Amino acid sequence: MSSFQPAASSSVPGVSGEQPRTPDESLEFVRFCYHRRRVAWPALYDEMCAVAARGAFHGLGYPELAEHGISFSLLDLPRLSALAQRVIEEERISLERRSGGAPMNLSVAPAQS
Repeated sequence: MSSFQPAASSSVPGVSGEQPRTPDESLEFVRFCYHRRRVAWPALYDEMCAVAARGAFHGLGYPELAEHGISFSLLDLPRLSALAQRVIEEERISLERRSGGAPMNLSVAPAQS
């Protein structure tokens, strides 16, 4: 028998099961990435990884973003995808309001290399 016992919850920031400390900063990170490259998921994920790797969002890299609830682990991709969809929808609504109500679909832009 193994003596290994899985932990009830992780103490690593940003790992599945832990709630982000500042959801506004999580959303602002995703919004920053979306403004840099207006593409849908999963291409937006690629942009988020690039931004994190370079520390382009307020100098925050992967560890610092994890402290704010942004994790790039496979287990947390559904949460990150949901944040991305929320930002894309909020941006679409904001653009519609600014353009006089003309419906726009921002989430279908194909990724360009």
